[in-house]
Amino acid sequence: MLDKLESVKENYKELTDKLSNPKVISNQAEFQKLAKRRAELGPVVEAYARFCELRSSCDGAEHMLACETDKELKEMAELEIAELKPQLEELEKQLKMLLVPKDEDDGKNTIFEIRAGTGGEEAALFAADLYRMYSRFAERQGWKCELMSISDTGIGGIKEVVFAVQGSGAFGKLKFESGVHRVQRVPATEASGRVHTSAATVAVLPEAEDVDVSFDENELRIDVFRSSGPGGQSVNTTDSAVRVTHLPTGIVVSCQDEKSQHKNKAKAIRILKARLLDNARLQRDNARAENRRSQVGSGDRSERIRTYNFPQQRLTDHRINLTVYRLNEIIDGDLDDIINALGEADNLRKLSEVQEER
Repeated sequence: MLDKLESVKENYKELTDKLSNPKVISNQAEFQKLAKRRAELGPVVEAYARFCELRSSCDGAEHMLACETDKELKEMAELEIAELKPQLEELEKQLKMLLVPKDEDDGKNTIFEIRAGTGGEEAALFAADLYRMYSRFAERQGWKCELMSISDTGIGGIKEVVFAVQGSGAFGKLKFESGVHRVQRVPATEASGRVHTSAATVAVLPEAEDVDVSFDENELRIDVFRSSGPGGQSVNTTDSAVRVTHLPTGIVVSCQDEKSQHKNKAKAIRILKARLLDNARLQRDNARAENRRSQVGSGDRSERIRTYNFPQQRLTDHRINLTVYRLNEIIDGDLDDIINALGEADNLRKLSEVQEER
């Protein structure tokens, strides 16, 4: 671990030197890239400096204890060692966690896609519940939600909704929400009180920046058509809805919620870029995803990750065997405990992998 920390310290110094180079300063894109990397290494370097300082003090106290003959000085050394050792151990744990590889997309905004699965109208109502849950969680975090596309059932349910969540570290916190969410409850229309099981699928994608994804305009087919459903005077009267097809991959994105064709196209392109970036991530992380399936899950949309049992007020996350009994609060957006537990499990897995590599 110390060799790795020395390497990080040296890298930090090199980045600091580069950032003072006039050629780098004049290249805004390069400067921002290096500054971001240096900022990421800063907490590691600061913690390592503190660790070295404490270790030096502890070594000095141990030397005094071994060599000193004066009883009072020996007692002082023992007290200092007793005080410093726990601090060193705690700082060592922090440093190990700081060395855990970070997902380069964690700091990005995210695009959510929620679709009703098996269960008919009850599944659509559950998809609407999930949309409200994540919207309220985002609000608690001080993040901004932007509706991109929605297809509702007209009686409170949602067939499909796509929305963007903009805020610091949004993707890093929400990425483990991808997968199949299962609900068990008595539908309002169920006269006999029988519990039904339905499902909705959630996909959480990092929102792509221009440097992440590029494609030729010739690779896109743009179709326009008339919007359907509620939405104002222009709906059903103008060709404002847009369907974008990425020909190389066959990915199709439709947007019709804006009255402006230009705005619908812009939103569709954003969703398309996020899906292309997600495809690239899946290919890049294929081997890692296989390992993750037994831990926090791969984010595979075919994988059942969580059950919401309303009669028992129970939520169970099957990937980390976590069960809590406060479902109403969770559905109202109080997801911190669940999301933090998933993040901690993933960090522990990564830390274990780093230690095995050594």
